[in-house]
Amino acid sequence: MSKDISFFNLSINKILTKEQSALNKPRIRLLYYGFWIVEVAIAGLFTSVYFQRQTLLSITAAILFISFLALFKYLTYRPRWKQISHAVLIIGSIVNVNTIFIALQKVDIITVQVLLLIVLFSYYMLGQSWGLFYSLLNVIPVMVFLVISYYNGYFIAMRPETIDQSTIIIGVFTNFILIVYIHSHFYGAFLNNIEELKATSEKQQQLNKELGLAMQKAEQSSRIKTDFLATMSHEIRTPLNAIIGMSNVMLMNNPRKDQKENLDVLKLSANSLMAIVNDVLDFNKIESGQLVFENRKFNLFELVQNICGAERLRAEEKGLIFSLKVDPLLNNKLLVGDPVRLGQVLFNLVNNAIKFTKAGTIWVRASFYDHNDGVTVNFAVKDTGIGMDQNHLESIFEPFTQESITATRRYGGTGMGLAIVKRLLELQGLHMNVTTKLGKGSEFSFSMDFQVAETVQQPLPHDADSLASLRMLIAEDNPVNVLLMQKLLSKWNIIPLIAGNGEEAVEMAKSDDFDIILMDLQMPVMNGFDAAVEIRRLPDTKKANTPIIALSAAAMIDINEQVTEAGMNDYVSKPFKPRDLLEKIQLLVTPVQ
Repeated sequence: MSKDISFFNLSINKILTKEQSALNKPRIRLLYYGFWIVEVAIAGLFTSVYFQRQTLLSITAAILFISFLALFKYLTYRPRWKQISHAVLIIGSIVNVNTIFIALQKVDIITVQVLLLIVLFSYYMLGQSWGLFYSLLNVIPVMVFLVISYYNGYFIAMRPETIDQSTIIIGVFTNFILIVYIHSHFYGAFLNNIEELKATSEKQQQLNKELGLAMQKAEQSSRIKTDFLATMSHEIRTPLNAIIGMSNVMLMNNPRKDQKENLDVLKLSANSLMAIVNDVLDFNKIESGQLVFENRKFNLFELVQNICGAERLRAEEKGLIFSLKVDPLLNNKLLVGDPVRLGQVLFNLVNNAIKFTKAGTIWVRASFYDHNDGVTVNFAVKDTGIGMDQNHLESIFEPFTQESITATRRYGGTGMGLAIVKRLLELQGLHMNVTTKLGKGSEFSFSMDFQVAETVQQPLPHDADSLASLRMLIAEDNPVNVLLMQKLLSKWNIIPLIAGNGEEAVEMAKSDDFDIILMDLQMPVMNGFDAAVEIRRLPDTKKANTPIIALSAAAMIDINEQVTEAGMNDYVSKPFKPRDLLEKIQLLVTPVQ
C-alpha cells in the first residue's frame, strides 16, 4: 500500500499497486465502482420514499447513503478492502432484517434480490468461509419469517410501510444492475487470472527446463573440474614423485654434509609444493561432500611426535622455542579414529603458528581424560606471533583468505589451511576455539573423542633385508618413475620386473609367479583398474590372489572405493615416503627368509 495517498484522494489509480494480487485488484475495483452505483440508486430511492412520506424507509435510505459514502472515502484513502467488505455486509444484513421484520413486514422481490446480492458479494469478496457465514446470517432470518408467516401470520404493533411501483422499479433495476455487474466483473477477473496462471505455468515450465539445463551444465562443470584436478594432480605429482623419490634415494646413500644440505633443500621445496597441491585437492574433496573419515587404530602419542618432529626443525631454524607436551599416558593407549585427518589438522595449526611467529615460542599441548565411552583429548597450539584483530576471526577460516592482504604477501601460503581445518572439524561435529590478541599471539584449541582399542599395537618391522629375493611386478609406463622404483627397491635388495602397461602386466602375471604387484592406475592400452580385475579372474588361484598395491599420482575423490572394487589390496599416493611403501609391502607379503 502506498503511504503517499492523500485523504482527499478520489482516484482508484492511486489505491491500486503492483503488489496486489490478480484477484484483489478486481475486488477493490468492485468496491470502488459499486459504491458509485449504490449511492446513485440509494439517492433515487430516498427521493421516492421521502415524497411518499415513508419515514422509516427514508431514514434507512439516508443512513445507507451516509454509511456507504464514508466507506467509499475510507477506501480511497486506505484501501483495506477486507474491512470495508465486512462493514458493507454487516450494514446490508441489518438493513435486510429490518426491512423484512419491521419496515415492510414481508418478503418481496427486492428483499430476495438483496439476499442474492449479499450471498454473491460475501463469497466473491471474502471467500468460502465468510461467504457461508454471511449467507446463513441472512437466509435463516428470512426462512424464519416465512415459516412464522405461513403458520401463524406475522404481526407486530407497528404498521408496515408501503412503496409505490416506481420505487419497486428503481430497487429491482438497481439490484439487477449490481448482480450483473458483480458477475461480469469477477467473470472477467477469473478469466484474466486463468490466463495469468497459464502464462505463469508456461513460464515456470520454461524456467524448469532452463534450470534442468543449468543443473546439467553444473554437473558437467563439476565433472570437468574433478577430471581436471585429477589430471593436473597426475601431471604435477608425477615429476614431484621423481624429485622427492630421487632425493630420498640419494639421502639413503650417506651423502656428504654439503650434499645432504642441498638434498634437504630440494626435498623441503618439493614437499612444500606437494602440500599446496594437497590443500587444493583436499579442499575439493571436502566441498564436494566426498570426504570419508576412517576408523582405524593408531598411537596418538607417536602421531603428534612425528608431526611436530619435522616442524620443530623449522621453528628452530627461525630461532623459535618449540615446546611440545603430550601426556605420556597416551603412549600406552591405542585409539580408534582417522590419524591422517587429525594429523592434517595439527600440521596446519602448527605450520601456521610457525609461519606467523617471528620471535618467541610455539606451544603444542595434548592432554586427555578418561570417561565411560573412551577418552577425550584436548589439543592446543599457541604462539607469540602477530595475532589477529577480533573482527577478522571469521574471515581467516574462509578459503583462500588470510587475516589481511599484507599477511598474504609477507608470509605466503594459499590461505586454505585454516579453512580445511575448520571443515574437517565441522564434519566431525567439532568446534575450533580461538583466543587471539593483535601483536601478542594466538591460541587454537579443540577437543576430540576417541574410542580406546582393546588390542595392543604391534610395531612394524622396518628391516628391509627381510624383503630380499622378493618377486615383484611393477606396472608403470613412466620411464622416470621406473628408474626411481628400480633405484629405491635396489636399496631393499628387490629386483623388480617391469610391465609398460596394464595389458603387459596381466600377461606377465599369467606366465610368472610374483609375491606382490605394484600397479600404476593411469597407463596406456589398459589402465591399472582393468588390469587388476583381469588378474583377479585368472584361473590359477595363487596368481589371482597375488597382493596388489595401487600407485597413483591422480586425485580421484573416490579412489579408495575404486581400488577396493577392482580387487586391489591397498593404495599409495605419489609421491610416497619410502617407509610408507615398505610398511604396506611388509603387511601384504610373508618375508622370504
